[in-house]
Formats: sequence, C-alpha cells, structure tokens
Amino acid sequence: MIGHAFARADSPAACRGDGVAGCGKTLVAAQLAERLGLPLLEGDDLHPDSDIEKVRRGAALDAHDREDWTGRVAEALRAQPAGAVLVWPALRRSERDALRAAVPALRFAYLALSPHQAMERAAARTDQFYPPSHVGRQFEALEPPRDEPGVQVLDGTEHVDRLVAQALRWLAPAFNNA
Repeated sequence: MIGHAFARADSPAACRGDGVAGCGKTLVAAQLAERLGLPLLEGDDLHPDSDIEKVRRGAALDAHDREDWTGRVAEALRAQPAGAVLVWPALRRSERDALRAAVPALRFAYLALSPHQAMERAAARTDQFYPPSHVGRQFEALEPPRDEPGVQVLDGTEHVDRLVAQALRWLAPAFNNA
C-alpha cells in the first residue's frame, strides 16, 4: 500500500500518502507534487539517525520511535504554509490522527497492495535503507484507513499514470476551492 499526504494552509485541502514499503508511494507522490506545484516531503528523510541504524540492524521501530517520527513529520507539514505532498507509511490510525490534528484538512491517498506484491517490489529496490524483510512486520502493524475521513483507496497494482490521474481528480474540488 502507499500513502500520500497533501496539505495547503490556504485551503481545506491536504493530501498525504501512506502504506507499506514497496507500494509505490514515492513515485506517485513525486508525480502528484509536480502536477500540483507543491514541494515533496519524504518521511524517511525525517527519521533520526538512531531510527535508521536500528532498522539497518534488523530491528523494528517501537512505539516511542514512531511517536517521535510522527511528531517530526507533523512539524514538517505545518512548516509548508502553501501546501506539500508527503510520502510516509502512516501504518496506524493514531499516526494518521496525529497528522490530522496538525493539518486538519489533510487528505490521504492509500495504495493497496497484497503482502506478496509489496515484498516483491521492496526486494527489487536497491536505494532504500529499509530491508524487504520488514514488509511483513509493516503488514502486521497496518491498520488500513478504509473507513476514515479524507481517504482515497487506490489499487496499487494500477499503472502510476492512472493512480496519479485518479488522485488528481479526487483532490481537484478541494484544491480548486483554495
């Protein structure tokens, strides 16, 4: 799965991307940011070094690690008064709710994939600190946002151009009212 968050301070519209590793969130978010003329925020860049080293050693982030990281992500979104597209897993509802509290108009594009599909994609990547072996852990922690407000569920197996077009159509009313 994937997630993207989009936020605009001058509008009730914001959107964020979330999902497990390998769901395609970075590629879709980069194209959305370009099309919307908004900066792209990469949640992995907001990890403290200690989190990155922990994951590289094969350990999972604990609740304290994730809470600190969520706070950093919320601050980064608030620091973009003209809006932004955020790439971030947001596996748990509590994490998404913390971002909603920081940016009430936040919108989430959720790219749904099966564990097998996500594992295959993550294993093919060579540019990430996150090991493919952690994808299963992410699915164990995942609380899908299907019944939450401001969420668009997309089929993560669709071509990226189709995913971007669907997300843009969904976001258009909010951004046109800005």
